[in-house]
Amino acid sequence: MDVSFLGGPQPQLGVGVVAPFDFALDRELWRWVPDDVSLHLTRTPFVPVEVSLDLARLVSEHETLHAAVQALCAVSPQVISYACTSGSFVAGMAGERAMCAAMAQAGEVPSLTTSGALIEALREIGARRIAVVTPYTKSVTDSLEDYLGEAGITVTGRAYLGLTRHIWKVPYRDVVDMARTAVVGAADALFISCTNLPTYDVIPQLEAELRMPVLSANQVTMWAALRAIGVQAVGPYQALLDPVARRGPAAMSGSGAVEGGPRVTPEAAFAGTSVPPPDGEVPDGGDPPPYLPDDPGPQPPV
Repeated sequence: MDVSFLGGPQPQLGVGVVAPFDFALDRELWRWVPDDVSLHLTRTPFVPVEVSLDLARLVSEHETLHAAVQALCAVSPQVISYACTSGSFVAGMAGERAMCAAMAQAGEVPSLTTSGALIEALREIGARRIAVVTPYTKSVTDSLEDYLGEAGITVTGRAYLGLTRHIWKVPYRDVVDMARTAVVGAADALFISCTNLPTYDVIPQLEAELRMPVLSANQVTMWAALRAIGVQAVGPYQALLDPVARRGPAAMSGSGAVEGGPRVTPEAAFAGTSVPPPDGEVPDGGDPPPYLPDDPGPQPPV
């Protein structure tokens, strides 16, 4: 059968992605990408180090980035994104800018990072006071807060899991519970950190319940990379991606509470009963304890 009349495949725009060696959420990244864009992923070399500030520094070394970018440039992407939050905030804003410059120089292609995309996204939605959720240890979470502070962003509340491995296995329920713990006081938005933490399906649920925009690491990475090449990211009921949604229930006052009553859990929310944390700011000098699952199960060896 002669199929020459079909021509070739439709032209594709390319987005190159440099991810840490343990990144496991390739499929999640694709969910924000329209059909006329292809993702090209490469990973940093393996190092036997648990998730920590040390690992963040190792996977963001300029030599490592140079090699990864050169490999990606073999398929001619229009933009390259470094998909790791901790690796791009560990050296502060100056370090993030230096990473972008190093990648752009290595591939002569516009380049960005997850942490840089986060600041861009917060400016896009006009958020200066945010709640933060992370799977990290306290020291890595502290480093994220320092980075945000440099950008003029105030963290109003936070929750973290204290994990050092297997972050991609965290269930949505734990992300939701951490979010409810972190959103105290007056916040403009919630940010869920770590590109290895699943978030796609939980974003609209949390926006409906918390009455504020919810950003996640993978979401802002794909949003910024696609925007850099003139393409709009896709995703249902996500305030960052849809300006109309910012004027709806997901963009409210940012207080995290429905006027005249407690937070409302949507009917489609996850199974189980939730108990919202009491309203009020975290006491001065205090920090909410890490959220830990009731039964995390046996931990595999490193």
